[in-house]
Amino acid sequence: MIAPQNADSDIFGDAPVRHRVRKDIGAGARRAARILSAFAAAAALTLLAPVAASAEPTAAAAESTPAQASSPREGTTATVATLSNLKTLTRWAYPQAGAPAHASPSAHSRIVGHLQFLTPDGQAQVYLALRSYTIGKSEWIEVPLPGRPNGRVGWVVADDLSELHELHQYLRINRKAERITLYRDGRTVLTAPVGVGRPSLPTPAGHFFVTEKLLAIGGPVYGPYALGTSAYAPSLSEWPGGGVVGIHGTDEPQLVPGRPSHGCVRMRNGDITRLWRMVEVGTPIEIV
Repeated sequence: MIAPQNADSDIFGDAPVRHRVRKDIGAGARRAARILSAFAAAAALTLLAPVAASAEPTAAAAESTPAQASSPREGTTATVATLSNLKTLTRWAYPQAGAPAHASPSAHSRIVGHLQFLTPDGQAQVYLALRSYTIGKSEWIEVPLPGRPNGRVGWVVADDLSELHELHQYLRINRKAERITLYRDGRTVLTAPVGVGRPSLPTPAGHFFVTEKLLAIGGPVYGPYALGTSAYAPSLSEWPGGGVVGIHGTDEPQLVPGRPSHGCVRMRNGDITRLWRMVEVGTPIEIV
């Protein structure tokens, strides 16, 4: 118990001891203040250094934003737009060149076909415009490509097509019901029975379009009028020109409705006459 008391007397005892302690404390305080000041300065430098370093890239990023916005790369954002819904709005065009059609909207992609100026019957060929793809100043249009196999599409440069034409009708052929229906602006304007392909030579299903309107060809067998389509029979076809599925009249109306053909669509002569007068080249066809 004496040692702690002596220690206490050394610190808090008589005046001379207290004065010496106060001097030592004052000197220590001044040294501590200098040390703390040095630490504070170092800390300040440590804290300021990263702020200054981070301020430099931030300013650079701010300056680069307008440059990037005004650079040609801004136009690399692609825009895809639907041009035809194939029912109430369809756009079509004539080819301006025998240009290649690509698998994707790029000149570096695989070539899947070429635009043709004429149909197999020597009429002006038309192409439906399905979608557009725009990137910068480059514009491509997706078109269906008539021929085997059915269902092929390709992308062509927009300048390789003429101005786009619009129509608002489509044809639907129901093979099971053996009927054809013409819709305009979503409303039925004509319906009639048809003869379709026999089981061994079926009329192909899919999405096609009217490529041409023809007067009587090959005598009374095909009736007074015929419509050429972009559909091709899988093998044999009774359509002149090789493989094209036609919609035409007949000299055997008793077989309509039915399944008497080699793949073409037969109509009674009165019905094909009415349809021929109402339908337009480029009209989409849905065969189900």
